Formats: sequence, structure tokens, C-alpha cells
Amino acid sequence: MEQKMVDIVAGKNRKRKANEATHTIPFLLDELNEDLLERVLSWLPASSLFRLGSVCKRWRSVATSETFHIACSQIPSREPWFLMVDHEFEDLVVYDTSERNWKSFTHRTCNPKGHNRKAIPVAASGGLVCYRTGSGGFFVCNLLTGSCRELPPPAGQGSESHTLHAIAMYSSSTKPTFFKIVLVLGKPPNLVCRVFDSARSTWEDEITLLEKADSSSESQIMGEEIFYFLSKAGDVVATNMQRSPSKQYSSVLITENSEQVVYFLSETGTVVACNLTQKTFFEYPRILPIYFEYSIDVVGCKGEMLVVVMSEFLETASLRVWKFSKEDKSWKQVAAMPPAMSHEFHGQKMDINCTSYQDVIFICASSSESSRYIMFSMEDEEWVELPRCNVNGKPREFMSAISFEPRVEATV
Repeated sequence: MEQKMVDIVAGKNRKRKANEATHTIPFLLDELNEDLLERVLSWLPASSLFRLGSVCKRWRSVATSETFHIACSQIPSREPWFLMVDHEFEDLVVYDTSERNWKSFTHRTCNPKGHNRKAIPVAASGGLVCYRTGSGGFFVCNLLTGSCRELPPPAGQGSESHTLHAIAMYSSSTKPTFFKIVLVLGKPPNLVCRVFDSARSTWEDEITLLEKADSSSESQIMGEEIFYFLSKAGDVVATNMQRSPSKQYSSVLITENSEQVVYFLSETGTVVACNLTQKTFFEYPRILPIYFEYSIDVVGCKGEMLVVVMSEFLETASLRVWKFSKEDKSWKQVAAMPPAMSHEFHGQKMDINCTSYQDVIFICASSSESSRYIMFSMEDEEWVELPRCNVNGKPREFMSAISFEPRVEATV
């Protein structure tokens, strides 16, 4: 009987404490001064910041205040979102790594007036995403706030001597309003670089890139010849790269020893490095022979350039990550998907399009029949296949992704 009474009293105490907590928390939040409230709300996950203005008048006022954006900029980093790209380019679908789920939004005001909605995302940095229009123009937007900025057209783009090879983007974590767009253009071996500076709102003068003397003896960038061969299945295969529209000009911009280097894939699948500081370019040796059937993409992880390769050999498929050793001047394998997982890709003629954020590599593996999405953590050495994405009860298939850090304070 005594124990029963103790349980009843304890239950009442727990109930009373729960009720007190229920009444106390809103009271405390309501009593917080503006500065402290902004600092508390700035730690909310990105998906919550997206809906902040719909909670109450005070929070709506906070969401649009300059001091709140300053508080948000003090957060060291946020879990990335992966912006998914399909053939329709209509709805905004992202994979939220903090909540580990798919999110679908309708486009807000992030498309300049008069432009076709089928502009495709081609690069991102920080909280900003760069889109390229069908006419070759560019605009940059913050997908959380809907703010958008159309860039002036770069001179000479589209001419035969200025064929576009790569688009990269750079932003500063200490200056939310600053970003640069980098274009690599030209007809090999005559490559040039154009840079848009947001602070001056103009394209800088063209930079001529010179080929480094120690460039690989196997370099193919000097020529444009395409080779054809028969695959094991009897198909005619060309050695030129067939990229999805959003990854056609994809590249990785990495700062190495205070020098900015843009890495991209040539038409024949070799990795090309453009050192913007030294104004030079260099082509790396091939990872696999030119007649091998494989799909390849370049990513950047924690300040290093890595290459992801999917290939088929001896009746199985493999998905591996490679790093170039400057000491040995050769490629070294640093990670591989477990054979039990990669074997499922055998015979499906998968094409991979990859993106990355810090130590995480996001892989879109697609074919004419299906698409699959894999996340690989370099730090944990863990491969995870994501569940299929359904929007309004309908399955969605994506061909590529762009990674960005959802930050409301990033402005254009």
C-alpha cells in the first residue's frame, strides 16, 4: 500500500512538473530580449528557419532582421542539403542530411523575370546556388530566402574559340554578400579563365592559362580526336564524356597552399587542373585505359581533389574513390564500395554524377531504367544507399545533385 501511495505521489509530481514545464517554456521565450532570442533561433536547423516567419509576428520580424542574419552567420557550419536535378527542373527537391529525409518545395522568387524556368543549377558555394539559362546567362540565388541576382553576360562566351568547359563558384564564410563565379573556356590547348566578382558586379579581364611543362605525357587535351571501340556486350562506345546537363560544366574549386585550383573533366574523361593563381593548367594521367567501360566524376573533400569511378570487370562492378599522389605521380585508391553493394550495378550501364561536402560524397547512379543514390562518409568509411524519393505519392528520378549549405544570411 505504501509503495502504491509513493507511486501515486511520484506520478502527481511528474505531472505537476510537466505542466510547469509546459507553461514555463513559452513564458521564458516570450521574456527573452531581441538579441538573445535571435541567438537562440539562429541555432535552429535549416528546415525550421525556412518556416520561421509562419510561427508568430515576433518571429516573422526576427526572420527578416539584419541582426538575426548576423547571428546566423556566427554558426560555424550547417548540415548540407543536396539539391536534386531531374529532366523537368520544376519542383525544388533536396535531401536534408540533418533530418535524413527528402524535402520538396515549390520554386519561390529565385528565377529572374523573363527567363525560362528550366534554367539548371550548375554550381554552388556556401548558401548560394548558381543557375545557367538556356541562352547561356547566369543568375545566383538563395533557395531559402528566394533572393536572386542576375549576372551580366560574359563577353565572348559561345564562340568557337570560347567553348565553355567548366563552371565553379567560390564564396566567403566571413562575407555573406561576396561570391565569385569562375568560367574555364577555350579551344584546347588555348584555355582562358573569366571571373565574376560580386563586390564589383563585373567580369574581370580574361586570364590566359598556360600548360605546365610537366603535364602528363599521356595528355589528350591537345587533341579533340574521339575513339570508338566495341564493348563486351557488342555496343559501340565513344571515348568522349556524355554528361547530364547540370554536370556538363561541373568542376571543383579547391584552395591549396593559398592558391585556388579548378578541377574538371575533359571530354575524354581525364582530370584537368587550372591553377588560377599561377595561371597554368595541367592534365592528369588516366586512371583506367581509354578502352575500359567506366563512368567518372571529380569531387572535393576537405581541401583535396578526389575522383569517383564506377567500372565493370570480370562479371562484376566496382565503385572506387581515387586520390592522386604527387610524390609517385600516380593514382592511389583510398576507398571502395563493398563488393556486395557494387555488384548490384553490374550490367545496368550506370552513369555516375557526384557532388561532395566536407568529407561526404553524394553519388547519383542512373541508367535508362532506374536511379539510385548513395552517400559515402570518408571519415566513417560508411556507404549508405538512400531510400527512393516520392513527391505527392509519385516516385521521382534524378540524374545529378548539387551540394550547398542552407544559410539564410547568404545574400546576392
